[in-house]
Amino acid sequence: MLDINELFREEYSVLEEARLAAADAQLPAEVCREKLWAVSTHYQRLIRESYRLISRSDRAERELTRMNEQLQQLAARLEYEATHDPLTDVFNRSAIINQINSGLQEGDVALILLDIDHFKRINDEYGHPTGDRVICALVSRVRHAVPESAAIGRVGGEEFTIVLPNARVEEAMITASYIHASLNASPLDVLPQQLVTASFGVSLGVKGSSFETLYSEADGALYNAKKRGRNQVALHETFFRAPVKVNFARENIQH
Repeated sequence: MLDINELFREEYSVLEEARLAAADAQLPAEVCREKLWAVSTHYQRLIRESYRLISRSDRAERELTRMNEQLQQLAARLEYEATHDPLTDVFNRSAIINQINSGLQEGDVALILLDIDHFKRINDEYGHPTGDRVICALVSRVRHAVPESAAIGRVGGEEFTIVLPNARVEEAMITASYIHASLNASPLDVLPQQLVTASFGVSLGVKGSSFETLYSEADGALYNAKKRGRNQVALHETFFRAPVKVNFARENIQH
């Protein structure tokens, strides 16, 4: 650590001698001039050292500012990586569960579970890299189909959630049906030779209810959609006693 007293020790000594000389009325003029010259010389050195210290301080401050910005960027990146799926950039399982729990504390939450139909066949036939591209392309199409308030999460290999805060179950059914119709309207660009479809389960959690109950109901609806042939939207039996199958004409869907 820099010792200021040691750095300017000579200046302190010269200044003290000048003070003593000024107090001595009998001191010859020549000696006074020598003392004054010494003070002037060391004063110039003091100014130079002060500028150097100020410059060093400014550089240190700029470096600290730069390091602080880098730390903030790193913290933001780590926070993002901790809450997002690395393949698709949607929320990961733990983050989407937190989103649902937070939403249920404030109001009703509609939940859509989406599971890609026969995804294992895609991986087996075309390879896992193609499977990853299919997942990313499907997520891109989902993003264009959901409202801005929706949160998308990946909860499994080919299973996704769409969370609609403060929404009615009818809104969730419309959103799920639109995604379903969009997937049936045209193949994904990464797999143009065939349609990639999905099955959907929809449910609604009222304010104060639990994630576990909401997810279980949506998962039950998804199971019914798969059981009845896949590629359809099913509402939990609490709201609708039979799965709802929605077919949109391809010409009505645009990407």
